[in-house]
Amino acid sequence: MRDDRGHDSRRRFLKQSAAGALGAAAITSMEEYALAAHRSGGPAPGATASSPTATDVKLAPGSKGTTPTGRIGNVTMSRLICGGNLISGFAHSRDLIYVSQLLKSYFTAEKIMETWARSEAQGIDTMIFGPSDERASKIYQDYRKRGGRMQCIGQLGPAKDDIADHVRQAADAGMVGTVLIGNYGDKWTREDSVEAIGEFVERSKAEGLIAGVGGHELRTPMMVEAAGIAPDFYMKTLHSLDYWSHQRPDQEKEVIDNYAIDNYWCREPDAVIAFMEDVKRPWLAYKVLAAGAIHPKMGFPYAFANGVDFCVVGMFDFQVDADAAIARKAISQAAKRKRAWYG
Repeated sequence: MRDDRGHDSRRRFLKQSAAGALGAAAITSMEEYALAAHRSGGPAPGATASSPTATDVKLAPGSKGTTPTGRIGNVTMSRLICGGNLISGFAHSRDLIYVSQLLKSYFTAEKIMETWARSEAQGIDTMIFGPSDERASKIYQDYRKRGGRMQCIGQLGPAKDDIADHVRQAADAGMVGTVLIGNYGDKWTREDSVEAIGEFVERSKAEGLIAGVGGHELRTPMMVEAAGIAPDFYMKTLHSLDYWSHQRPDQEKEVIDNYAIDNYWCREPDAVIAFMEDVKRPWLAYKVLAAGAIHPKMGFPYAFANGVDFCVVGMFDFQVDADAAIARKAISQAAKRKRAWYG
């Protein structure tokens, strides 16, 4: 039997919005709450009069949040990390064709800085994005000049013969670390080019940066470990299969070959969890919310309880406060988990 309660709620919301009445009964999600608050002139969820914005980002360094931290090499960072896809206009949006343009329109320079400043106020001090995104890099430099203290790990996708230049670009941009983007980690291991991953790690360390290796496939960290390469951390996807559009039995393609459908990023979560139990390196997990299909109240506890040390999550400004609170609770509840904490 079809359950139309969600559709009915949204129809009521639209009807009441058109009439100018934004009743509480119509609100069924953070997104609708934010829209309702905007139209009524009220605050977004968790917003307060003192929430920092781009125009007063100078206040951010004085704010001291409580998000737990860990340490990788010589870099201390929050266990909740801002992902960079959204601010760069990238989104896993299934078959919606307008989402990337929507993101680019929403995330103005001021909105990006506001999101970072709000993150700092919650104790989130680290982000990940690609330094090849010239617009985001410029905004980041402007943010730092205004007093923002958010540090950055560069997500890199170099050609195999151009690793040194990409790593140097990250170092010159003032980034504290690098991570080989997951598509390349998967592709290079599939091509049996693990030596290129080793070069990436070594060149990053030579520049004084912490060095990570990303991947969607379990094969990636397995082959790196077997080769004796010593990255400072792994950035490996993890999410449960408890969401509507999860991988179907007839879908067998690797993640980097599945972009036409784009509905899964960790094909064998139980095997990943089991393997990582014996890996004595920090684990940064991404796609823990399955690109927005899993609520943080489910995704964060699942990740931290199953061995993840840091969660990398793309967040809108109106999600930051709630996500930080949920992550703090999940970390606290995972204190006695099976895998030791690294970092």
